[in-house]
Amino acid sequence: MIFMIERTFIQKNFNRMELEDYLTKKLDRAGFSHLEIIKTPLVTRIVLHVAKPGFAIGKGGSTIKTLTEVIAQKYKIDNPQIEIQEIKQPNLNAKILAERMASMIQREFSWRSIAYKLVKDVVDAGAQGVELVVKGKLSGKGGRKKKVRIAYGYMKKLGDQTKMVDYAKAASYPKAGAIGIRLRIIHPDVIFPDKVDIKKIIAAKKGAAIEAKEQINPKDITIEITDLKEKEAPAAEEKTEAKKEVKMEAKKEVKMEAKAEVKTEAKKEVKTEKKTEAKAEKKTESKTETKTEAKKE
Repeated sequence: MIFMIERTFIQKNFNRMELEDYLTKKLDRAGFSHLEIIKTPLVTRIVLHVAKPGFAIGKGGSTIKTLTEVIAQKYKIDNPQIEIQEIKQPNLNAKILAERMASMIQREFSWRSIAYKLVKDVVDAGAQGVELVVKGKLSGKGGRKKKVRIAYGYMKKLGDQTKMVDYAKAASYPKAGAIGIRLRIIHPDVIFPDKVDIKKIIAAKKGAAIEAKEQINPKDITIEITDLKEKEAPAAEEKTEAKKEVKMEAKKEVKMEAKAEVKTEAKKEVKTEKKTEAKAEKKTESKTETKTEAKKE
C-alpha cells in the first residue's frame, strides 16, 4: 500500500516536470517562468507566469486552446483552465534570464557581451547580488572548455538561507559545443536573518514614538478632556439624582417601620390596660360577693 502511494506521488511530480519542460519550449518567446496547479472541485486551474502575456495568449486565444487540449490529453489533467499572469520585473527572474541567454548563445551571439549585459540589467533592476557562471566550449571550435564567473554584490552559497536566492540553470548547444549557464539572483526585498540590525530597529521604533508624541496637539487633548467632562456631567447628575431617590425611599421605609412599631406598641398597651381593668373588675365582684355572703350568714 505504501509503495503504491509513493508511486502515485512520484508519477504526479514526473508529469509536472514534463509539463514544465513542454511549456518552456512552447512558450519560449513569451518568457515562461513557472506554473502553479490549483485543484478545485470542478476545475483544475493552471496559472502560467510569463514575461510577455501577448505571446502566451496568441491570436484570439489560439495558443491557450491548444495548450488546454494537450494538457488534458497528454498529461491527464481533468478540466484544465489556463490563466496567464504577467511577471512585473522579468529582469529579476533567474529562469527567464538564463533561458534567454541560452537561446541567444544558440543563435551565435557572443556569450561575453550577453553575460555582461545580463548582469548589468539585473543590477539596474535593484538586485542585492547576482552571480553568473558560464562553463563549456567558450573559446570556439578547437579550443578547450573553460569556466567564467561574473558576480556583483552579496550572495549566499550555503545553508538554509540559499532557499531565499532565486536560482536557475540552462544549457545551450551551439556548433562549437555545449555551454552551461547557472544564475543566482538575490531580490531587493529579501532580508536575511543574519543581516538584521537590532539597534537600527530599536532606534526606528523610538523615533516613531517620538514623532507620534510630537504630532499630538495639547489643545486637542484639552478639547477631548472638556468633551469628556461635558459627557460625564449629565451622567454624574443622573447618579446624584438616583442616590437622592434611594435615600428618600430609605427614609420613607424607616418612617413607615417606626410608625408600625408605634402602632404595635400602642396596641399592646391598650391590651394590657384592658386586661388589668378586667382583673380589677373581677376582684371587686369577688369582694362584693364575699361581703353579701357574710351578711346573709
